[in-house]
Amino acid sequence: MPAAHVTANGLRFPDGFLWGASTAAHQIEGNNVNSDWWHMEHGGGSIAEPSGDAADSYHRWREDMDLLAELGFTDYRFSIEWARIEPAPGHFSKAELAHYRRMVDGALERGLRPMVTLHHFTVPRWFAECGGWTADGAVDLFERYVRATAPVIGAGVRHVCTINEPNMIAVAGAVRDLGTEAPPTAGLVLPDKATTDALIQAHHRATAAVKAISADIQAGWSVANQVYQALPGAEAATAAYSHPREDVFIEAARDDDWVGVQSYTRTRVGTDGTVPAPDDAERTLTGWEYYPRAVGYALRHTAEIVGDVPLIVTENGIATGDDSRRIAYTTGALQEVSAALEDGLDVRGYLHWSALDNYEWGSYKPTFGLISVDPDTFARTPRPSAAWLGGLARTGVLPRAASWDSPQPRQAAQLLDPQESCKEQEQQDHGGAARSEGQGGRP
Repeated sequence: MPAAHVTANGLRFPDGFLWGASTAAHQIEGNNVNSDWWHMEHGGGSIAEPSGDAADSYHRWREDMDLLAELGFTDYRFSIEWARIEPAPGHFSKAELAHYRRMVDGALERGLRPMVTLHHFTVPRWFAECGGWTADGAVDLFERYVRATAPVIGAGVRHVCTINEPNMIAVAGAVRDLGTEAPPTAGLVLPDKATTDALIQAHHRATAAVKAISADIQAGWSVANQVYQALPGAEAATAAYSHPREDVFIEAARDDDWVGVQSYTRTRVGTDGTVPAPDDAERTLTGWEYYPRAVGYALRHTAEIVGDVPLIVTENGIATGDDSRRIAYTTGALQEVSAALEDGLDVRGYLHWSALDNYEWGSYKPTFGLISVDPDTFARTPRPSAAWLGGLARTGVLPRAASWDSPQPRQAAQLLDPQESCKEQEQQDHGGAARSEGQGGRP
């Protein structure tokens, strides 16, 4: 893909660049009752806020797509729910497959290019109860499910993401093994090796299955990029820390058609391990450091490891109650994407997280959406950031005057009460989300 270039008006992105927004089924559809997460939400554990009706997008997906198309976006990444398609072992719902096919057709009718994610964290309850990813035959079961999605992805779908953030799934497996032991306050626990190996095998088998459905599909997976930054003298320690938590999953994409880059913040690493963000750092509603430059580091790190494989930013965004900070953050991120293109990186698109305010794995308080959702009426209201980013999608030009390092009101992100934030952190970690202040993935 040609590089971005500077014009009199600003930074022009290449023709054909993917301008979109992303969502995930469990986080927006509502009532995903056959999934492992629904069971955890209602199992008497520490997840205080269940997903419930979510954004009711199972019924309102047409409205969601109408808004994205009207705003100017050209691409929409959404996931299809394994637990709906195969609610019992070997039973594939023709009705659910038809539902998701209608979504693909609906996107195409509106001029939106669909990117379909086959697995975004949740699995059928029966799959989890059989032992999950490390059980005998787990990879075979996932491959069988992927083959069954042929009616959904077989025509009109150019990009398929097999598995979203497999590194965070492996981390979640390790967190469950910790039991009552607390996860680190910054960074991530060491991912479960057996889960890592199973996911890599599952991805390769799924990729082959997707290609068998249609050779025209471009297949890849997306990795949660933590942007590990070495403090002076900690370069070797940082490389050793990064490899099992991120790099091994990027290496697994070397033969793919593309790889998804997903970044939100950074994690600093010293000789003794990860280092929390500075006390005076601006933070988002998730407690993460406000760091728009993260995506630039993530793109370059991924490209260094994966080699000659196209890159797509499949998630990047900010949880905030101040939409001006969302615009400022995204402006900085897009400047980083443009700089990467100028330096010769093959970046094919930018899909913002998220199209909608959604269920953030234990809480609805972190608002990532370009479009707000009323929790009672489900009314959708595009924020100014949605019109702004949709406008960029129409023109393909980031105005020169825009700057990510504009003055920052220190409390502009409207932080949650610190004690509430800590409680949410504990709930999400216990439920498998494994988040920490230095971790930018969103399981």
